[in-house]
Parts: sequence; C-alpha cells; structure tokens
Amino acid sequence: MRMDRVRSALSDLGVAPEMRGITAWINSEPLTLASLRGTVVLVHFWTFDCINCQNVQPHVKSWYAKYRDRGFTVIGVHTPELDIERDLENVRDAVKRKGVTFPVAFDPDYATWNAYRNRYWPAFYFVDKQGQVRFARYGEGEYERSERVIEELLAE
Repeated sequence: MRMDRVRSALSDLGVAPEMRGITAWINSEPLTLASLRGTVVLVHFWTFDCINCQNVQPHVKSWYAKYRDRGFTVIGVHTPELDIERDLENVRDAVKRKGVTFPVAFDPDYATWNAYRNRYWPAFYFVDKQGQVRFARYGEGEYERSERVIEELLAE
C-alpha cells in the first residue's frame, strides 16, 4: 500500500511575529520573516552570558551548519538580560569568540521578545515555510526532538 505524505502532526501555533525593534544585525544583512518565506526558520532567543544559552549553542550551531543548504536558517535574537549584554560591542565580541555564524538580531528593547510573548532564555520557535510557528521549546534538552522538527518542516 502506498502512503501519500501528509502534513506532519506538528501544531499550528499561529503566524510568527515579524522581527521588531532590531537595532543591529551581526553575521547578516537585516532579515525579515517575510523575506524568508519558503524556508524553515528557527527564531532562537538567547543572550551570551546565560549558562543555559551557552549549553544549547553547540546544538543550534550544528543544526545551522547541517541544514542551512537545505532551506533552513537560524535567527538568533539576542535579547539582553544583564547590563554587560546590552552593549552591542560585547555582543559582537561574544558572537565572534563563541564561533556563532548564524544571523544574530540585537533586540535591546525587547520588541521582538514581546511580540513572541517570550519569557525564557533560551527559547526556540520553529517556523515553517509559510511563516507559521509550528513548535516551541524552552530551556535545555530535547535536542533530538528539535532536530526531528527541523527535518519534518523541511520535508513539508
């Protein structure tokens, strides 16, 4: 029996809010989710001095390296928690020092953070090719599940 591919069982959590209040971009020209339609996007909230964010970075960097040529990108939304994280040069230095190559949006006034109603570092919002949030995760762990979500969204 032939099985036709059907839409995955991932939820539809609504339209992904557009990037707002971004005052600088690192590793990229300014991006919009609208300009990325047709690709899978991970909107990843983080800050460089957060230990939990540091612990997830190897996974995020690995996913970006593995899937970017297949229509996947990461937008790392750096929303500062501490005073040292509010200095753009400190952010640029941390991105370089930690080998972050995916696009990083600097959100010092929490405009994108608030648009997503986010409350956590780190946070992950997986956006499908049509611009819908299909899965969200907070904190460390479940890396295999997150990678399966990327693969499912790329296959749709």
